[in-house]
Amino acid sequence: MDGSAAAGLGVLPGWEMAAYLCLTVGSHLYSFYEVHRVSHKYEGDIDRNFGLEQGTLFWGLKKDPLDFEWSYWVEWGRERILWLLAGHLLVSQMCRLFMEKYKPWCLMVYGMAACWFLLGIKGFAVILLYAAISFAVAQFQISLLTWMCSLVLLSTLHIPAVEEAKRKWYDNENEYYLLLFTVSVRCLFYTSFSLEYCWHEPAQKSSHSFLWMLAYVFYYPLFHNGPLMNFDEFSKQMRKQEAFSLKTNVGILIVGIIRIFFWWCLAELMIHLMYIHAICSSSPPLEAVSYWALGEYIKNSKEIILLPPLPRTPVYLYFYVHLLVLMNSTL
Repeated sequence: MDGSAAAGLGVLPGWEMAAYLCLTVGSHLYSFYEVHRVSHKYEGDIDRNFGLEQGTLFWGLKKDPLDFEWSYWVEWGRERILWLLAGHLLVSQMCRLFMEKYKPWCLMVYGMAACWFLLGIKGFAVILLYAAISFAVAQFQISLLTWMCSLVLLSTLHIPAVEEAKRKWYDNENEYYLLLFTVSVRCLFYTSFSLEYCWHEPAQKSSHSFLWMLAYVFYYPLFHNGPLMNFDEFSKQMRKQEAFSLKTNVGILIVGIIRIFFWWCLAELMIHLMYIHAICSSSPPLEAVSYWALGEYIKNSKEIILLPPLPRTPVYLYFYVHLLVLMNSTL
């Protein structure tokens, strides 16, 4: 079978793509409608039991107070993470102007400093130690061993004695959870780098040094909560030399900010119209939602709503790469 025939096997007919798109969008809208209907019907009960918060962004609408994950990241974003991302952008642009050759290493140092600032010396040491262990195991070039190492590293997060020790490093639960989330996501990056190290030929190993692994692991825009990007794509973007164009970069930055603000507003609107977390914590509203609609909503709410060029699902390790390529050209 020639290359063109093999490539053609991966292309679906237009009508089939349109049918899948209609089914996907339709199922999403129906699940959202069901949750909104039940939220509106039981709004009084939910308000009495959980105390719905008065929203400030959408006048006259109350929002679900039990959405811990969204509230958690919004709070961290406002206080520190947003400013650290702005710092990353500044360092990136300065490197592009004056020392393009050293950009990966400057961004690596910045990411390490940001990690130290947010997680403390002990949290930074944990991430560095896990990276060293994963890199050492990758030297055996056995994929199964790499997967086992990643699972063992993840399992250490659930050892009671280790949990208790890590909690004592921080003043409050939010800081501990930030370490937990960050280490969990970093383990996916360790796995990506190590697997690609196992798969590449010996001649390509020079581009998979421990220093490059650290540049990948501590790249700040992907640091705390993803999204995910495989090492080969990251390395290709970092090595690409581009002429600096202020007009182009500013344009991409403005479009990116508008896009992120739009999706942030949409996510805020969703917790004002659909009290899914409160519904899941109360029996009568939960029983009123169909299992299918509830399952669809929970699945959809866990997807990153950033609309890449083609539909992707969270089950793939390397999802939203197309979006990251665009973001990385600016950051």
